[in-house]
Amino acid sequence: MGCCATRSDRPGRIEGRRLASAEIVEIADAAPPPRAEFAGGRSHVGTRSPAIPEDGEGPPREVRLKPFACDTVPVTNARFAAFVAATGYVTEAERLGWGQVFAPLMADPSLATAAFPGTPWWVAVPGASWHAPEGPGSGLAARADHPVVHVSAADAAAFAAWAGGRLPGEAEWEHAARGGLPGDPRFPWGAREPDDADFLPANIWQGRFPVEDTGADGHRGTSPVGAYPPNGAGLHDMAGNVWEWTADAFRVRSRKKAAEARNARARSENMRVMKGGSFLCHASYCYRYRIAARSAVAADSGASNTGFRVFYDCRASAEAP
Repeated sequence: MGCCATRSDRPGRIEGRRLASAEIVEIADAAPPPRAEFAGGRSHVGTRSPAIPEDGEGPPREVRLKPFACDTVPVTNARFAAFVAATGYVTEAERLGWGQVFAPLMADPSLATAAFPGTPWWVAVPGASWHAPEGPGSGLAARADHPVVHVSAADAAAFAAWAGGRLPGEAEWEHAARGGLPGDPRFPWGAREPDDADFLPANIWQGRFPVEDTGADGHRGTSPVGAYPPNGAGLHDMAGNVWEWTADAFRVRSRKKAAEARNARARSENMRVMKGGSFLCHASYCYRYRIAARSAVAADSGASNTGFRVFYDCRASAEAP
């Protein structure tokens, strides 16, 4: 018997209830994936060798974790569809009426109403949401086993509670991503850097961002969960594919006044830590598919590369020393 305690109490009526569409009902599959279990004990968060110091990737801090478990893959469209079909849940993107979309993936660029300053490849698309990832006309028929996207931190937490779990702390996420590797590994698979041709261990960008994606790994955009080799704990997609929400507020530990100012802004904007990078990451632009890498994202935000994974509390058991 595993150590994980699954709650049987699931929310009943959820505010914003609606009838699920035929497509949502068609792909819905509530079957949970396997879980990986982790003993509690000493661990660490952060790295001795930060690649982006201003993100607060270091220095490493010792932590002590309670036993926990997590799904071996991110939550899929099929599983999120089962949640929506059962509860009528309406995501924040659906309530707002628009979502952030990576423009080169759009079949109809005219649907975009605005580009974001400094990142013109990100556009606002009315009607873009988890079941229409690139806006009206896009759908999930061929993406039931891809990770769900366009979910906010609240959306992810609502699903996790329905599934009997929760969102992870950043230290738990990093501990799981290391998968038993000793020391301070850079990636879930070890130290070897991905390249654009021969070593493709995760769903990240290949080519010259953002104008050329060669798709050398066989995927442009999201990929089916589990399409790449797992780490030592059996977890897939801990690097690339989609960013994953955590429960932690974004903080940067530094004595510098500039960092303190960033912290103040982060607190005022309710920024959360996201981990793992996405299919848009590349060493030349967003080198954040490393274990210690992190991103500050507004908790009510969601985009076409934003997903999550469910973590679970475990019953009391002997902790590792």
